[in-house]
Parts: sequence; C-alpha cells; structure tokens
Amino acid sequence: MLFYTESPLQFAFSKLWGDGESADDTKKFGFIGIPFDSTSTYKPGSRFGPRAVREASYNFERYNIILDKNLDVSLFDFGDIEVIQGNFEKTSSIIEFTVKELLDKNIIPLAVGGEHTISEGILKALDVENTTIVHFDAHMDLRDEYMGEKYSHATVMHRIFDLNPKDMIQIGIRSCSEDEISFAKENKITYFTPHEVNKNIDMVKNAIKNIEGPLYVTVDIDVLDPAYAPDVGTPSPCGLNPFQLESLIHCLKDKEVIGFDLVEVSSSEIGDITSINSAKVIYDFLAVQ
Repeated sequence: MLFYTESPLQFAFSKLWGDGESADDTKKFGFIGIPFDSTSTYKPGSRFGPRAVREASYNFERYNIILDKNLDVSLFDFGDIEVIQGNFEKTSSIIEFTVKELLDKNIIPLAVGGEHTISEGILKALDVENTTIVHFDAHMDLRDEYMGEKYSHATVMHRIFDLNPKDMIQIGIRSCSEDEISFAKENKITYFTPHEVNKNIDMVKNAIKNIEGPLYVTVDIDVLDPAYAPDVGTPSPCGLNPFQLESLIHCLKDKEVIGFDLVEVSSSEIGDITSINSAKVIYDFLAVQ
C-alpha cells in the first residue's frame, strides 16, 4: 500500500504489491484510481470511473487473439488515491506524492480518473522536458483559463504544456475554441481530427511510431464517439470508433512509455459500454508492453 491510497476491487490480471516484491529493473506498472471530479462542468460522476473500469476489466481473457499472445506484464493495483473533492491543489499534491512513491519502486504509473485534471499531478512527478505527450481526446483542453479558473478539465493540456514537454501530439480533436487552435499552431502542437483519422489512419499511426525517447499517454475516453462512450464528462459527436483507437494504442508497442492515464469515465452502472471500452483501452495498452 502507498501512503495516500485505499484498496477496493482490483483491476483484472493485477496483483497486490507485497513484501516479497523488489524495485528491480523489470518493467512494472502500478494501477492507481484517482476519483476526483470537482471541476466537471457538464456531466459529473467521473469519481466513480476507477471502480467502473475495474469491474469492466473482468470481461477480458488473458489471451489476446488479435495479438496472439497472453497478457503477461507485471501489473500491481495499489487502490485509489484519497483525493480531496473541491480542492484541486491539495489533490494534485497528493497525486504527485503518490506517483513519486511508485517511481521510487521503479513502477510506471497507470492511472484511471477521475476527470482530466489528474494528469497534471502525475506529470509533475515525472521528468517531462524530454517527453512527448500523446493525448487522445475530443477536446484540445488548451484554454489558459476556463470560467475564471486556471485549473480545470478544460485547461489541463495548457497546464501540461507549461511543464515544458518535448512535444505534444493530440488525436481525435473535434472541439476547441479559436484561441486554442491558434495556441496549438503558434506552439507547433500536432493535432489530428477524426476526419483525418478516417481518411488516413496510417499517417496518424506513423506520427506515434516515429516518436523517439520517452512518452506519456493520456486518454480522455470521450475521444470515442458517444455511440461507444456515452457516459463521459463532455461527450462530442463524430469521434473515433473502438477499432481505430485499438490500432492506434497498438502503435505504442516497443515505445518508452513512462506513464499512462485514462480519464473522464462517468459511468453510473455496472457493465455499461463506456466502462467496457475504457477497460479495453487499458487492456490493449498492457498487451503491447
């Protein structure tokens, strides 16, 4: 157990960190739930995302027929971080502290939110100046402030940009302000719309495959069309489909991924399509590690 966590249902194929585990150089992932959703402005409820995704994860087989391999990565579920609803700054500090605990154990963080603001706390714990951020989302989230707030689900990628990453690639973008698109162009942030994915997915795959050095992946599940992920904080039509997202996640094979998060699952019932597709994204990512 980590200092600021509790232990609910585990993610499928994971185990608990025990006294016999060692912080050696073998690749290990640490699943942490971050049930924080205090800046949600449309559909709240992503605080229930970690539990919903964990429950949905039990729908999958260890054997992956598409990749013809068993999921054999070392995955430890450390439970949920004890967030402070209504206080982003304190919650972000707790997230940063917890992720540093994982890094001290030589464990790669794999977080499930919770709203998208959680990503900033994770990345503050990492060395991002040489890191490329791969961002799957319907929205750019590049506003400098939203409704008078610097820290919001709508500003998170701007706050991450402020951490000075090496590069940023956004995939699935179909909703933004004019200021956001200007900011992206001025700062040479690469972005792909769903129309571009539909027209030439190989171009998008190559953008991922050509990344050199460490990368961090953040997936807002509203990157999927609402037909496949209706229970999200801010749904937006004309998104990606699960086949496209699966093939793009598979491009992370052999990449130096230093962290991964999946956010904005606002599911209110067991076994809904949003949770299942979200768990599938994590399953696909782990399968290529």
